Amino acid sequence: MTMQSWVCGVDEAGRGPLAGSVVAAAVILDPLRPIAGLADSKKLSPAVRERLALEIREKAIAWSVAEASAQEIDDINILQATFLAMRRAVEGLKLAPTHALIDGNRVPPGLRCSAEAIVKGDAKEPAISAASILAKTVRDAQMVEMDQRFPEYGFAKHMGYPTPTHLAALKQYGPIAEHRKSFGPVAQCALPGFD
Repeated sequence: MTMQSWVCGVDEAGRGPLAGSVVAAAVILDPLRPIAGLADSKKLSPAVRERLALEIREKAIAWSVAEASAQEIDDINILQATFLAMRRAVEGLKLAPTHALIDGNRVPPGLRCSAEAIVKGDAKEPAISAASILAKTVRDAQMVEMDQRFPEYGFAKHMGYPTPTHLAALKQYGPIAEHRKSFGPVAQCALPGFD
């Protein structure tokens, strides 16, 4: 009797922004319940992403979303924090995967299964596309929530990315706790005594 193999796709959202967590997702798709329209989350409209995210949660054999906080990003750097979030997502799956397909050119160290990195995997592998959609929708929701607490920064519009609006708000108001202090534009705007 052969052991069932479970392949998960893994992707992240939020490496480039100046604020918030980096969010990763892992998804094991069900070949018997295909999901039409999976693609790189950045190429989909927010409405389509939200619809697909619901379908992924409903139809996938297993899915998990995890993150590494802005503080963890500052403590260990964005690459290591991304790997940490990816490991947490894979470990959060209710079924232990036998293999992981990772979007990008590097495999996070310490995964409990075999893995391969696939450049532009979110456009090539449906399971990675699904992971990218879950990670992006969860992170975007966090930014919208942050926008409600700190409306002066405009997080719902720029999602934490270093847009002119965001940089102007940083200069005017200084960073908040959710800003990544190790990122240059934030460090330059840090107020005296800010740690």
